[in-house]
Amino acid sequence: MAPTLVNAAFGALLAAALLGAAFDRRSVAFVVAAAVLPDLDAAASLAVPGATNALLHAVWLPLAAGVALYWDTRVRDASRLRERAGRRGVRIAWVALAAFLVAGVGPDLFGSEGVNLLYPLGDAYYLVSGGFLFSTEDGIVQTFVSFGAGGPGVLPLETLGTTDSYAIPTFINPDGRPGLSLGAERELHLVRTGWQLVVVAAATALLAVRFRRGGRTGRESRTGPESRTGRESRTDQERRAESTEDPAEVSR
Repeated sequence: MAPTLVNAAFGALLAAALLGAAFDRRSVAFVVAAAVLPDLDAAASLAVPGATNALLHAVWLPLAAGVALYWDTRVRDASRLRERAGRRGVRIAWVALAAFLVAGVGPDLFGSEGVNLLYPLGDAYYLVSGGFLFSTEDGIVQTFVSFGAGGPGVLPLETLGTTDSYAIPTFINPDGRPGLSLGAERELHLVRTGWQLVVVAAATALLAVRFRRGGRTGRESRTGPESRTGRESRTDQERRAESTEDPAEVSR
C-alpha cells in the first residue's frame, strides 16, 4: 500500500485546490484525516483476514456517504448539515469525500498492491495498471481495461489474487495475516519512489504558502481599516490645530 504520508500529501493538495473560502487549519486537518482513514484497515487485518486494502478501501463506504450527502444537501427541503455547519460545512464534507476516494483509495488502486473494491461481496484484489498510447500501426492503444481477461474478479481489471492467496504486508501487520507477529521485522515507509517525494514536498510547500498568505490577509483585515482610520484622525487633528493657531504666533 502507498505510504500514509503520501496519502496525506495528496489530501493536502486536494484541500488547497478545492476548499476555497473554507480553507483553514481545521478544514485541512479534516480533509487530510479523511485521506488517511482507509489505511486504518491495516490494523483490522490483525483480526480480520484480508482486511488490508479491503475493509475501508471498498466502494461501499464512500458510495453510501456520497448518496447520503447528496440526499441531504440536494434533495431534502432542509439540509441538516447545512443548518448545522452552513455552506462551509457542506463544502468541507464534499472535499473530504473526494480525499477519501482520490487520495486514500486511489494511490493503492493505481499503485502496486491493489484494492479489494467489492469486499466483502467480492473477493479479488484489483489493480489499475497499464498504458495509453497512440501507435502509427495500431492506432490508440490502452491496456488499463481488459475485457474477457481471466481471473477471480468480475471487473475488467488486472487481479492479484483473493484474500486466501494474497496478503499485503504493512508496518502494523508485517505478514498481512491475522495475529501478532512480535518477532517480525517492521519497516515504516515514508516514501518509496521519487515521484512520491515530489508529491510530499509540493504539498508541504503549498500549505506553507497558503497558510502564510492566509495569516497575512487576516492580519490586514483586522488591522488595516483601524490603522487607516487612526492615521486619518491624527491628520485631521493636526490640520485643525494648525488652523486655530494664533496669527501673531505664525507671523513671529
